[in-house]
Amino acid sequence: MENIGTHKIVRMFSISGIQRTIKKGLTLEQVKEHILNPESCSSTCKKMAGINRTKKLGHWFDVNVWCPDF
Repeated sequence: MENIGTHKIVRMFSISGIQRTIKKGLTLEQVKEHILNPESCSSTCKKMAGINRTKKLGHWFDVNVWCPDF
């Protein structure tokens, strides 16, 4: 069976429970590249944007959500 559909990346904030879609319409390869980037999680990010986001909103991480085509 062929894997039909696209993927989106959702940023999850652990304290508030907020979920934000940050990218959509991605291939699995694009998602893997994003998720493997250290900037996709508050515990591994080094850039000021991520550090400031963590200070403001608490710990966060990005996840892959598969969107099947029906």
